[in-house]
Amino acid sequence: MSTPPEQTDVETLESSQESPRLDPLPFAAAAATVAAVIMLLLGLFGVIGVYEGGVEMMEQWHLFFTPTPAGTIAGILEAVIITGVFTYLFAELYNRFTGSLS
Repeated sequence: MSTPPEQTDVETLESSQESPRLDPLPFAAAAATVAAVIMLLLGLFGVIGVYEGGVEMMEQWHLFFTPTPAGTIAGILEAVIITGVFTYLFAELYNRFTGSLS
């Protein structure tokens, strides 16, 4: 009895798939970009007096962030560095864990 071609293709595709891998540098760059945009928005919100609760929280959580132009730039740099490092490490660990399971 012959197997239908559709089923054979699916079985071949499933057996040939490997664990997805993350490229750490672009992954970290994308996350750092998002962090920079969020920090920029919070800096702008602080200047115009909108979303003051969020701005106050960012001032508490980030060492260099203040709702001034210089403080916003410093906060962006801080967020980019912290986010980039941690997401790079996350991608590396993910790749190692998924590589060891296959």
